[in-house]
Amino acid sequence: MRYQVGGSLQSDDSTYIFRQADEQLYAGLKAGDFCYVLNCHQMGKSSLLQRTRHRLEKEGYICVYLDAILLGSKETTPVQWYKGMIVSLFYGAYLVEQINFQAWWEQQADLSPVQRLHQFVEQVLLQKLQSDRIFIFIDGINNLLSLSFPVNDFFAWIRHCYERQVYNPNFKRLGFVISGVVSPSDLIVDQYRTPFNIGRAIELCGFQLHEATPLLKGLEEVVSQPQKILQKIIHWTGGQPFLTQKLCQLVLQVAIENSKKKITIPPGLEGFWVEQLVRPRIIQHWESQDEPEHLRTIRNRLLFHKHRAGRLLGLYQKVLQAEEGENEERIKNSIPTEDSPEQKELLLSGLVEKHNGYLRVKNPIYRNVFNTQWVLRQLDNLRLYL
Repeated sequence: MRYQVGGSLQSDDSTYIFRQADEQLYAGLKAGDFCYVLNCHQMGKSSLLQRTRHRLEKEGYICVYLDAILLGSKETTPVQWYKGMIVSLFYGAYLVEQINFQAWWEQQADLSPVQRLHQFVEQVLLQKLQSDRIFIFIDGINNLLSLSFPVNDFFAWIRHCYERQVYNPNFKRLGFVISGVVSPSDLIVDQYRTPFNIGRAIELCGFQLHEATPLLKGLEEVVSQPQKILQKIIHWTGGQPFLTQKLCQLVLQVAIENSKKKITIPPGLEGFWVEQLVRPRIIQHWESQDEPEHLRTIRNRLLFHKHRAGRLLGLYQKVLQAEEGENEERIKNSIPTEDSPEQKELLLSGLVEKHNGYLRVKNPIYRNVFNTQWVLRQLDNLRLYL
């Protein structure tokens, strides 16, 4: 058995962890809701979409999966981007034999790009496909931020599709889910056109121990205390999907290095054994051995914009200080969650999470890598830069 470290898991992967978000997304789409999964990197968003897509397809529904990064970049014009979206729907829904796309496209020459998209969905997609439901999955929606034109019209169009259900019941067959590393306020500049008040937010949390039993199979082959080892792994990762899979894979790697079929760990020493794995192979010299990249992605997101990096580091420093204090001091200095740009960006970095109305560092690995000394060094570097 091998664990998947990075990338999207196949829909039938044995290490896929079924979480509450799986049922929430499935139920939301079946109920006709516009669903969105907006979270930090490497939390399993793409795997969740692929798994849900596979589940719906097994029930006979048509699902089209679109990767927003393939639809265009900064140099892409609105016409090119919307045409890319329509072409992706055209091929994704297997309409090649039912319509001459080039002829149809030329007939829409007098329409704006978003009007062409609407015409395609209403007159082609919903007319040619006989499935009771059609679900459109759009992943990597944060890539829309790099476009040279605003995306308000696109999201306004999605909202319009849901509003059309009142006048055209055929639109009740259509469902959308979007996913990406972004907050709703980043996507919608014009708050009066936001579609998110009609949607359902799907919260994607880390693995809980009782959910993570599919990961035991590989551990059972190589260690004597697999359940205890998995418990200690999740303690260090906080259930963060990428790190959890990586640590499980490291356990297998240690067994191979020691040429042992099974490593015997004395009862009570499981925590010590996992710590001796985590510190030299993940925490120490992390910048040089962070492969596939994870910790460097967090670092880069914090420091990328020099003009706001200081505010993010300052906020994170307060979260660290609160957690390092005694009980009364910790409660007094805890940072309440709020809707500020700095908190949104810090949450999207993946470094912190919301817990009982306050911010906290997501796991001990992050706390050890991005510790107080690291923060102070970065703040000193920023002062030199400024």
